[in-house]
Amino acid sequence: MIQQFSVRHIPIFGDAILSPMDGFSDMPFRLICRELGSAMSYTEFVSVDELSHNVKRAHRKLQFDPSERPMTFQLYGHDEDRLVEAASRVEQLGPDIIDLNMGCWVNSISNRGAGAGLLREPAKIARIFTRLTQTLRVPVTGKIRLGWEAAARNYLEVARVLEESGASLIAVHGRTKAQGYRGEADWEAIGEVKAAVRIPVVGSGDVKTVADIERMKRRAGVDAVMIGRAAIGNPWIFARKERNEVARGEIVALMRRHLALNVGFYGEEGGVVLFRKHAARYIPEDAASRSFRIAMLTVKSRAELDILIARYEAGESFTTENTERTEIPEASLVAQWSP
Repeated sequence: MIQQFSVRHIPIFGDAILSPMDGFSDMPFRLICRELGSAMSYTEFVSVDELSHNVKRAHRKLQFDPSERPMTFQLYGHDEDRLVEAASRVEQLGPDIIDLNMGCWVNSISNRGAGAGLLREPAKIARIFTRLTQTLRVPVTGKIRLGWEAAARNYLEVARVLEESGASLIAVHGRTKAQGYRGEADWEAIGEVKAAVRIPVVGSGDVKTVADIERMKRRAGVDAVMIGRAAIGNPWIFARKERNEVARGEIVALMRRHLALNVGFYGEEGGVVLFRKHAARYIPEDAASRSFRIAMLTVKSRAELDILIARYEAGESFTTENTERTEIPEASLVAQWSP
């Protein structure tokens, strides 16, 4: 594979990257995406508070396989001293890169000054990145949005501050904090960031198909794209394969692989529960498969999942009347996360 760009001294081979997503970008799913072509790995975001008060949970999020390198740990917080201290501690766990989340729009995080809340304080961003880049040996990067709201789109100021303060890469989601995931991502604004700085820029937002990867690269001139929601249920996008091109046999094989990884990582009970949201998305969203998807959201054991997967593989028809389970609204199939 051809080297696309580098994060300081670290070469990156590939131009599509699984986005850090809370509750989704764990090691099992990252491994699946890396095997299919994602160019590097980002952890779920980890709070500096979590690193102090829920160490076991935080360290599980930071576990990674050597095959995932280059490996990026993503942190978030609002306190400058604690961010620097936490980054120094997790650097000892062996990441290749440490990233600061400045894109989380959820009010419980951003209203406390973390995530996208930092975008309102470019001077604070400058202080944090100056300290991080002077303290850490690994490259430091940042993921941002276009600003807090439409009237405060300060993405160019923030991008220049990041570069001047030593950041080695900027990932830009083309929406403001106020938008969340509403409206269209502004790829032209992402392109403005790329034109304004000399460090690599990764674009994020509305990359839904294989064709979108090249479209964003052409329109925004970015070095790579991040893919989040579109990769859930369709990690084949990293192999440049559209979802409708994936045969049933490939779906089944990947579901079994993903389930095995989940059970190996979390144990059977946790692995099954956390796999269910993926299982429901692997099944195509058509009327004939809807009941399979609903059933997969409610199974409680690996044995039940294995039976459902085998029935789907065999092409059996399935209705909710086959079980005692209650139908779940379509809204339950929609992934929820915060970064």
